[in-house]
Amino acid sequence: MNIIIYGTGGVGGYFGARLAQAGNNVTFIARGKHLETIKKNGLQLKSIDGNYLVKPANATTDISEVKDIDLILISVKTWQLKEVAETIKPVLNENTLVISLLNGCNNHEVLSEVIDKKHVLGGLCKIVSFVEDYGIINHVAYKPTIVFGELNNEKTKRVLKLEETLNNASITNKLAEDIQKEIWTKYLFITTFSALGALTRSTLGEMLALPYIKNMMLKTAEEIFRIAKAKGVNLPSNIIDKQIETLESLPFETTASLQRDIMEGKPSELEAQNGTVVRLGKELGIPTPINELIYYELLPQEKRARNI
Repeated sequence: MNIIIYGTGGVGGYFGARLAQAGNNVTFIARGKHLETIKKNGLQLKSIDGNYLVKPANATTDISEVKDIDLILISVKTWQLKEVAETIKPVLNENTLVISLLNGCNNHEVLSEVIDKKHVLGGLCKIVSFVEDYGIINHVAYKPTIVFGELNNEKTKRVLKLEETLNNASITNKLAEDIQKEIWTKYLFITTFSALGALTRSTLGEMLALPYIKNMMLKTAEEIFRIAKAKGVNLPSNIIDKQIETLESLPFETTASLQRDIMEGKPSELEAQNGTVVRLGKELGIPTPINELIYYELLPQEKRARNI
């Protein structure tokens, strides 16, 4: 396939490298010194599942240079999604597929407000990885997985072809039976600890070791669960216990990208995570006191990072 990786960070860099390794024509959208290094030295993937160097690597900052695109995997930050949708709109052909791998529960809706809904699949990913240095992606934990599906859950020819492409690249994947369930499961998982990690300036292991903080994580998840059920999402009753078990299986030093961004003074996904819980809670009449506490405690830092 002719694939665009829009955002060559820990997520896009990993999956793009694996797709290129399998022989797909992959173009990486990047910028600054990261882009310069990839062009000069290739994209280096360091992974617990085996290293790989994409060299030469197709990389650019201008997507208009690429023609006949089959698939665009978007892996920027959630707050950048609408701008990316505007950028990719002119290069879409009749059959181009667009998948957001971002954190959040309504990314497909944001995309569909800008580009024709026919291009949009639901999607998410599971991975612990980051940019170690310019041109270097480090995958340190978790089996990297892409979950995707048609928004109406139909098993179309195009999603079956995508499944085959991911299988050929040895990328663990799941063609969802219920994509909304999958999106909200990931959303509950990531929102349970990311911003709380930023608020406490602590690793996941440090938070889980303190009963008071662990209880805050549980309360955060319970609020999200109630909102999901009110929206008709079919989450299982034991989902919170399962997610806490998964969190407890991760390395002690695990931190989320939202946490790292806030601690580095960068714009983050605070609005897409806890901020969205607060907004939906108000719309649905569901109290979200723990998410409100976390959100509003961090909001001044977020506004400062965005210069607003």
